[in-house]
Amino acid sequence: MNTATLWLQAGGFDPMNFIFIGALLFIMYFFLIRPQTQAQKQQQSMQDGLGKGDRVVTSGGLRGVVAKAENDVVTLEVGHVKGDKMRIEVDRSRIDRKLESPDKAEKTKEGA
Repeated sequence: MNTATLWLQAGGFDPMNFIFIGALLFIMYFFLIRPQTQAQKQQQSMQDGLGKGDRVVTSGGLRGVVAKAENDVVTLEVGHVKGDKMRIEVDRSRIDRKLESPDKAEKTKEGA
């Protein structure tokens, strides 16, 4: 017996199988793929919108204030040592999140 004969004996072509597979792909898209792409777009727009004075956290956990933002490099001011500002350069893609500035935090507290 060949495969085609066994397939026909087992019930043949069933369109419900294709509908079931299509439904699974649809569910996977809306629960797995779409939220991931939206999160990536949001992260990219946050990184593109970085400017001087923004408080940020890197993916390594360093906290700092953006002193200068160029194409792919962001200069962060991370502290002071003997009166001098300590600055480091970080790839823009390594900025994980933007922190709320103290001014905005006070305004939200006053408005509440």
